[in-house]
Amino acid sequence: MKHTRIFALIILISILKSNVCVGQSGEIKIRYIGNCGLHITDGETHLYTDFPYKSGAHHYAEYEDTELDNLMENAFFIFTHKHSDHYYKGKMNKIMKEKKGKKYGKWDIAELESLNGIIPDFKIEAFKTRHQFSFAHYSYLITWHGKRIYLSGDTEWPETILKMKGLDWAFLPSWLYKNIWDDKLNVDTRMLGIYHIGPNDDVRILRPNIVMLKEQGEVFTLTYDN
Repeated sequence: MKHTRIFALIILISILKSNVCVGQSGEIKIRYIGNCGLHITDGETHLYTDFPYKSGAHHYAEYEDTELDNLMENAFFIFTHKHSDHYYKGKMNKIMKEKKGKKYGKWDIAELESLNGIIPDFKIEAFKTRHQFSFAHYSYLITWHGKRIYLSGDTEWPETILKMKGLDWAFLPSWLYKNIWDDKLNVDTRMLGIYHIGPNDDVRILRPNIVMLKEQGEVFTLTYDN
């Protein structure tokens, strides 16, 4: 009888420890929508980057109307620049009103960085980066629950991302990574996503920590401790 009680107590302690461990961890999910469009969420707050854009603009990725219908309410929409394959000028105000969202970009960088005091355990840093087809283009470093996520947007020059240290995810277009590869440089990141792959981009990369983002709807998870 005594041994039975001890065994039961051990099982109970194991269950309690398991529940505590579960309660101490969380997840950031990153869903690839298309082009440079991502949905990033910790389950409470929702960020969209370079989305909505105009479906099929400049012969880049199309998406179903359900992507717009399923946008989360009260989300934050962050844009690197206003080209139509990154920003849906024609419907943006209507979408923001319907979804009660807030949008940020080159026009209000100071307000964007004020999110650091609004979203829990969150910091965003904006870096003005060069893009030959845009007068104002920004790349972003998001630090959320201790995880570091870099979003390059459309820039063709690697000097900003090469300064980043200890990234968990870096998202680069194919042409930027090609420049880095050709110059035999290195990006300090655990995982690297190649996005905004165009119809004429012949890119094939086989490395364990590099993901070619061709499958729309693909989801990646970052686990963090609370």
